[in-house]
Amino acid sequence: MRIQSTAILALTSVTSAYVVTRPPTSSVAVHAAPGSLGTGEGWIDPSAPVGSAASLKLTLQKSLEGCENFTKRLSLLGSTGSIGTQTLEIVDACPDNFVVDALSAGTNVELFAKQVLKYKPKVASLATAEAAAELKERLVAAGCTEMPQIVFGDEGILEAATVSSADTVVTGIVGAAGLKPTIEAIKLKKDIALANKETLISGGPVINPLVEKYGVGMLPADSEHSAIFQCLQGVPEGALRRIILTASGGAFRDFSKEELFRLCQEDPRMIQAKATTHPNWDMGAKITLDSATMMNKGLEVIEAHYLFGASYDDIDIVIHPQSIVHSMIETQDTSCLAQLGWADMRLPLVYSVSWPHRLRMPYKPLNLAELGTLTFKAPDTEKYPCIKLAYEAGKMGGTMTAVLNAANEAANEMFRADVGLGFLDIPRLIEGAMEAHKEELKTKDIVLDDILNYDQWARQHVRIASQKLDKNQLFV
Repeated sequence: MRIQSTAILALTSVTSAYVVTRPPTSSVAVHAAPGSLGTGEGWIDPSAPVGSAASLKLTLQKSLEGCENFTKRLSLLGSTGSIGTQTLEIVDACPDNFVVDALSAGTNVELFAKQVLKYKPKVASLATAEAAAELKERLVAAGCTEMPQIVFGDEGILEAATVSSADTVVTGIVGAAGLKPTIEAIKLKKDIALANKETLISGGPVINPLVEKYGVGMLPADSEHSAIFQCLQGVPEGALRRIILTASGGAFRDFSKEELFRLCQEDPRMIQAKATTHPNWDMGAKITLDSATMMNKGLEVIEAHYLFGASYDDIDIVIHPQSIVHSMIETQDTSCLAQLGWADMRLPLVYSVSWPHRLRMPYKPLNLAELGTLTFKAPDTEKYPCIKLAYEAGKMGGTMTAVLNAANEAANEMFRADVGLGFLDIPRLIEGAMEAHKEELKTKDIVLDDILNYDQWARQHVRIASQKLDKNQLFV
């Protein structure tokens, strides 16, 4: 057996979480009790291919096909961002396994033109007509002999997501913009390599039924959910008891609550600079700030609920500063399975586009002796109020998670735009939007327009509320 750069760690205790019932005969029937509480309340059908007899059969079938002739045709949304560029590094490392059929990006035409020339997609989409025109000029000037279909705007992203030859769509675009293209790709029975948290956080009530209806694979491409997905391979239906999401703790993990709150008042410039620098991961600006507020972990709790079906009472968060254990599951017998690896976003991306195969990659293998120590501690939810807000939104369900996500995106963007918003104003504005939405909360018969409408409403609410904030108030 060859050990590569990721590993599964199993820890076992002896306490049983099974409910034993004794019928009138001499036999003993043992029934798995879903969740750590043993009630099964709040659990839903997962959108990831786990936790059922059908998913186990599918995994086995695909595994037995082998990876010698394994090929995936990709549509990559957000190709110039961190997810996109790292996905293309995987394509470079495994040219016999991947073909790029479509690329979409924002307005970084210089980099995008280089990608188009190198990977020769059938469809190339940019955000604006001006960017699309510049792309064409650059390709002509470079002597491009295989000109792609050049499109732009929202329709362009949809064109890229639905290109007929692709079998997997990598959703590397940030925010609610990923919802529509993901839905249209699902309808065409394309698997989704999910790197866009908001797809399920905002759209879970719509997306999960579509995944079931069209029988596609929702394959997580971020480190925590990929870790859970990997740990769940081969775990039978009803065996999952609890999910444990690990978190680096973000930029302020070594600050006490009192120190952080004091510096927010006394040195907001230092706080702003530090909040946009991650200690472990190379991520985009929005996600880096979400890590500093710990909203990223709150959003991941909601995403884990929709991906794996666990109730919010059975999803926990633990701070793990080394970012080596990417997440864990606990099974009904209280065994814990963990996935380990270096803090490298390419590892979960590889598995999302190659599942269930294990491709040999040219990465540094994990060396536990080199690490020496792995530490864990509980998060301070007073220091990180966004965690509480995310759990509250998830338990309310329906359109509340879309409001949470949109309010966070708006506040996050305003903080990074340096318009005078303080670090502690971010949870304050999110809480205000959630409170205002309670009267209109919709939990049944939700359609895409509901999600998109409340998404826009929440953004507008944050913009207006930000003008009325009391800058001297601390969030406690």
